Amino acid sequence: MEILKYGEEHRKFREKLRGFFDREVIPHADEWERSGMVPRSLWRRMGEEGFLCMHVGREYGGAGADFLYSVIVTEELARTRQTGLAAPLHSDVVVPYIGSFGSEELKRKYLPGCVSGEIVTAIAMTEPDAGSDLASMRTSAVRDGDSIILNGEKIFISNGIHCDLLVIAARDASVEDPYRGIDLYLVEAGTAGFEKGKRLSKMGWHSQDTAELLFRDCRIPTANRLGSKGGGFLMLMEKLQQERLMCSIIAVAAAENILSTTMEFCREKRDFGRVISRSQEVQFTLVEMATEVRLGRTFVDKLIADHMEGKAIVVEASMAKYWTTDMVMRVADRSLELHGNCGCCEEYPVARAWRDARVMSIFAGTNEIMKGIAAKFMGL
Repeated sequence: MEILKYGEEHRKFREKLRGFFDREVIPHADEWERSGMVPRSLWRRMGEEGFLCMHVGREYGGAGADFLYSVIVTEELARTRQTGLAAPLHSDVVVPYIGSFGSEELKRKYLPGCVSGEIVTAIAMTEPDAGSDLASMRTSAVRDGDSIILNGEKIFISNGIHCDLLVIAARDASVEDPYRGIDLYLVEAGTAGFEKGKRLSKMGWHSQDTAELLFRDCRIPTANRLGSKGGGFLMLMEKLQQERLMCSIIAVAAAENILSTTMEFCREKRDFGRVISRSQEVQFTLVEMATEVRLGRTFVDKLIADHMEGKAIVVEASMAKYWTTDMVMRVADRSLELHGNCGCCEEYPVARAWRDARVMSIFAGTNEIMKGIAAKFMGL
């Protein structure tokens, strides 16, 4: 049963995107993994081809397209077997904050560049001592006339090196309630007092430019605040539904790709004179993995449909985020086992996939946090 209704335009878009990735990304993925960075020029090429921020309205240079185009980009990125080109983060996590909460002046100033790829965005919430617990945030925002002065540190920021524009969460220390004191601001790269630290060396996601960001008396206009004063926490809660849904789409797409690669390996790998896919034990393992992947796909597709209809799926998105990211780890782990010694060699894609899968249960709120959110809404 088809849950999502893809039309002919969606199909053409997928074909065009896949061809672009086949030419511009896949041949270079290994090189970018070694260098730890995708080239900045690739973002501009993505924008030129119309693959960024498709949801942005035509009045700001976008296509005003539906969410299925974002799903297609995310799924096709999984085929490239690299994580450096974090287009879903830019298009479907960060830029929506500007589109939904930015003033008309901010939208006209920044959205066209986000669509064209001239502007790469990032969002900075996590701090050295504050991850999923936003109430522990220490980065401060102090008003000084028509300016806001930022001080603090952010860490594990994806697109941190490339970013031209940052959505940062900071606290007004004069507000006693830790949640009502949070605001979101836009900070441009190159602003005095905003320093990009070192690119972090990670166990996976090697080509993703994850960095620490430092703010030392960083002065920005008060007009760079998103939304109303003290509304940062509520804005984050509103947008985290889509962010966690995006994480689930990424996880399912990655699991499908890992499973496909593993099945192909098992059909070709010989042991004791026959291909290992003829072994009953291997067959049962593959069937179990395929069942989990199919369950994840069905669940996530239903949530995509609900999300596009404007339904509140906070609980379900939290459930999907924790289950699908746990699932992709199980699939990656069992696939590595089926590859045997080959799975530990970098020439086989399952090695990278296994490393890359591990962090998915941690970012965008740990899976323990996801379960806590679901339990709260369930009245437990």
